[in-house]
Amino acid sequence: MTEIDAKTDSLVPSWLYVPDVAERLGVEVTRVRQFIKEGQLIAVRRGENRALMIPADFIGEEKIVKGLVGTLTVLKDDGFSDEEALEWLFTPDESLPGTPVQALRDNRGTEVKRRAQALAV
Repeated sequence: MTEIDAKTDSLVPSWLYVPDVAERLGVEVTRVRQFIKEGQLIAVRRGENRALMIPADFIGEEKIVKGLVGTLTVLKDDGFSDEEALEWLFTPDESLPGTPVQALRDNRGTEVKRRAQALAV
């Protein structure tokens, strides 16, 4: 879990509390916390109450968006912090077009993963 700056926070259009993510995924809150611990999801503390939140775009139809987990692994292997990974995932990329997270949601994960791997070069 990480703290993020206002710039990165403003890139993410909507956030979900951990219990809301658990409900959407049909799992217990403890399972969502395990996803975070394992690096399958990124969660940040935000707002006045510093609540733990996850970008809503990471959650699809009762599952984590296809390709997200692999992309997060590649970014972490490339040395990205959670904040840097969020910024990269939510920053528009003209070559996609759109943001990497939107490309993942549109089932274009291969393109996103290729770009993430190229960051290490």
